[in-house]
Amino acid sequence: MKLRITDEAKQQLEHIQDSERPIIRLFYDTEGCGCGVNGLPTIRLEHEERKTDFRVESEAYPVIIDDQQAIFFKEDMKLDFVRGTFRLSSPDGILNPIIPIKDVKEGATV
Repeated sequence: MKLRITDEAKQQLEHIQDSERPIIRLFYDTEGCGCGVNGLPTIRLEHEERKTDFRVESEAYPVIIDDQQAIFFKEDMKLDFVRGTFRLSSPDGILNPIIPIKDVKEGATV
């Protein structure tokens, strides 16, 4: 699995990242979506890796994903920053067009 981060997204991540949470987590957010199958692929800042995580290939930042959530993501993805929000996409299309900065900074609950 690979995540390419555009220059625009890198710049925004530099502004919001802190030393307490230096890792980007690919996260399948199901909160408010009904059940565990309905949700949105997104990103969150994280402070540590867990035993069930594996590393995602990325040149810019350390990126992780929980083994059980990997099925909801694509093998090749891009993180961009467009019109004030992050956007996660793949060659097949957009996975999540609007990832608010506030949500990224909140962190993930896996």
